[in-house]
Amino acid sequence: MQSFKDSMIDLITQTSTNLPPDVRRAMSAAVESETPGTQSSSALAVIATNIDMASDCEGPICQDTGWPTFEIKTPVGANQILMKRDIRAAIVETTKRGKLRPNSVDSITGANSGDNLGPGAPTLHFDQWENDDEIEVKLLLKGGGCENKNIQYALPAELPHLGRAGRDLDGVRKCILHAVWQAQGQGCSAGAIGVCIGGDRTSGYQHAKDQLFRTLDDLNPDPKLAALEDYIMKWSNTLGIGTMGFGGGVTLIGCKIGAINRLPASFFVSVAYDCWAFRRLGVILDAKTGAIRRWLYRDDSKAPIPVGHGEGFPLTGNEKRLTTPLSEDQVRALRVGDMVLISGEMYTGRDAVHTYLMKHDSPVNLNGSVLYHCGPVVMKDNGHYRITAAGPTTSIREEPYQAEIIKRYGVRAVMGKGGMGKRTLEGLRESGAVYLNAIGGAAQYYARCIEDVLDVNLLELGVPEAIWHLKVKDFPAIVTMDADGNSLHADVEKMSSVMLEKLAAPVF
Repeated sequence: MQSFKDSMIDLITQTSTNLPPDVRRAMSAAVESETPGTQSSSALAVIATNIDMASDCEGPICQDTGWPTFEIKTPVGANQILMKRDIRAAIVETTKRGKLRPNSVDSITGANSGDNLGPGAPTLHFDQWENDDEIEVKLLLKGGGCENKNIQYALPAELPHLGRAGRDLDGVRKCILHAVWQAQGQGCSAGAIGVCIGGDRTSGYQHAKDQLFRTLDDLNPDPKLAALEDYIMKWSNTLGIGTMGFGGGVTLIGCKIGAINRLPASFFVSVAYDCWAFRRLGVILDAKTGAIRRWLYRDDSKAPIPVGHGEGFPLTGNEKRLTTPLSEDQVRALRVGDMVLISGEMYTGRDAVHTYLMKHDSPVNLNGSVLYHCGPVVMKDNGHYRITAAGPTTSIREEPYQAEIIKRYGVRAVMGKGGMGKRTLEGLRESGAVYLNAIGGAAQYYARCIEDVLDVNLLELGVPEAIWHLKVKDFPAIVTMDADGNSLHADVEKMSSVMLEKLAAPVF
């Protein structure tokens, strides 16, 4: 199969950069339905523009290009050893081309492999079918931020705001509602969920993720599950969580539920949460040559459906223009809800950097700076670094460190997505700093706000974890936690919990 590797390169590239039509239609409907002028509406405008930018330039939709999961069906007798070899080679090649960010980390040493390979990486599931002249390959790229919001329940259970969930379909309903609620904006809502009822702990999660290979507009063949999917879609969007957790009417764009048998002693409900950057494609290959015969999930004869109108972050004239370094007075004057445009210099820093800064002096001057929770996709051209994807990562992971780092190094603004907790909020108040929420997944949109890469430090931690020194212009974000102790995230969580409680009464 001389064309198999090239076909896998095409599949990986297109999955990373070009959302399928069903997801595009769902996001376009979200843009049209959200209340104009709201924070969620502004976020959706950026997301829509980013989706179109990514397909136009074949750049990663999100800088977190995710964990590759391949589902492969082959004829009896097909050489799976060679297919595994070629898929791994295609992963390496697309990483070199910047279509995938190096995401494979040694769980013991913390070292990044640099090529997305390693024990267990990528995930390959092979199955046989009776079609003897074709191979089917489906690919799901699921990022770490939404992967962290996966959740599994063992029924019966007591659920916050919903009460007792029993071993029946109504107990399943409560679990799914809670799964949507607990994600808030940290999974880059508006999201999609795959659900498995039953199985053991392992097979339940796998079957839940399998549901994400269904299209958003399909119909569940089981009438009871179809009714439950419709219910979850309707009522999840009344919780008021909204895009990025900013509040609003669009929290979920898809719910797909499957069921498998279980042990008498176990009743698991497993939920795989995926973000709006729902990257899933597939191909049918010629079994002899490995060449692509046709694409799955899309009609290749048609151009991608435009989602946005090209304007991106809608400017109102009320934006706060900030130039770094920032003073304490500037920052204390900002309030939750303010939209800011940042120009000047800033630094990236996520998990490994925060751990490092707690134990060592900073290699850069962070006084008055913006510290951006971001692991970018970076290319090197003629000895000069270039950022090709630069959206925010989920900030809550830095909660144990953030307040101390703000205080110790004089950081004036922390920027990421999903918000942070009480410890950081108190640190912002004490030190005179703010939390800025960038739009999760908008990797191409934000990459265009970066004028230059001035330097890099701690590159030995891996490309995503290094400190990248950036020069930016008009980099947009929203103040969601301020120096007066206000938090939009806490407000939305509290309000949505009240709405969740109203859904506690039995339905099924």
